[in-house]
Amino acid sequence: MRTEYKLYQKDLKVALENSLGINQLAGKSVLVTGATGTIGSFLVDEFLMFNQLHDKKISIYATSRNLKRLRETFHNESTSQLHFVEFDNLNPVRFNFKVDYIIHNAGSSSPKAFNQNPIGTIMGNVTSTYNLLQYADQSNVKRFLYISSGEVYGQDKMASQGFSEGHTGHVEPLSERSCYPNSKRLCETLCAAFAEKRLINVGVVRPCHTFGPKITNNDNRAHAQFLKAALFEDSITLKSSGKQLRSYCYIADCAAGIVTVLLNGEKNSAYNIANPDAVTTIRNFAETTARIAGKKVDYINAEPNKNDSPIQHQVLDPSRLQSLGWHSHFTLATGIEHTLKIMQQERDRNAGRLKETSL
Repeated sequence: MRTEYKLYQKDLKVALENSLGINQLAGKSVLVTGATGTIGSFLVDEFLMFNQLHDKKISIYATSRNLKRLRETFHNESTSQLHFVEFDNLNPVRFNFKVDYIIHNAGSSSPKAFNQNPIGTIMGNVTSTYNLLQYADQSNVKRFLYISSGEVYGQDKMASQGFSEGHTGHVEPLSERSCYPNSKRLCETLCAAFAEKRLINVGVVRPCHTFGPKITNNDNRAHAQFLKAALFEDSITLKSSGKQLRSYCYIADCAAGIVTVLLNGEKNSAYNIANPDAVTTIRNFAETTARIAGKKVDYINAEPNKNDSPIQHQVLDPSRLQSLGWHSHFTLATGIEHTLKIMQQERDRNAGRLKETSL
């Protein structure tokens, strides 16, 4: 956990304060799948921060297909409250423990993976969700929360007020790129079926384009590329017009929204997570990142490829989430600034470790 970084620690505390009802988790157990990614790692760190501040702890079960990555992500901080669980999404669940809550966040969100392995993307999303719902049924969990995606709204164009949860847009079924939004849609329906037939208390959140300091090496989404380039390259490269309109959200706001829905959301309902004040184009995200990092943007009008999203407008309406009392705290610029500063601190720390090792 990077709570030794004061800025990251501050962001975790903001998330805790905005995670409405989080005290309900005291003395309970939570399973977080996909715990090494941008969203999963922050959720685990937030729960660890809660444990630092409270006598009654949350038992956290963090899963990944790679135990080594879990140890690296959390600096080997497996404790009596944090348990590392190696879990392959494609295998039936054989956990020797039961939990009170499940936040299912595992699954590929990389456009490169959609192109290279669309079958694996579909089967990974659907099979893992089915296996975990089976486990939830057998374990009598209090609530199962599925992390879906704003991509389920499809390719429609909407006015700036954005998609509400009841919108159903077109997703081209005969495109391999649709492996991601269509499998996310199917997983939501699977959750609804388990809620109806097995009486599981399920919920769904649909995050917009969420960014933060924990960017994995295989994350090739546009905003992730911009942030990594701002830290490691001389310039940021924009390979399109960048006119696509997106809702963005800093991870601390997103995590708070997830916990708020976990503990306060209606059964079998979906909630958008988006910052209404962070709606902008991909180009502006790149230019804002460059300005904050003191870098330039190289504009290259590359030819379209299979990795490109067909979605031109993905603006989400967070009104339903706001009705629970949640609201965003980070502007787009502040979120980018915090992301880059924390990533730089992590980079400096890792460089120091390598230097010590070589001595």
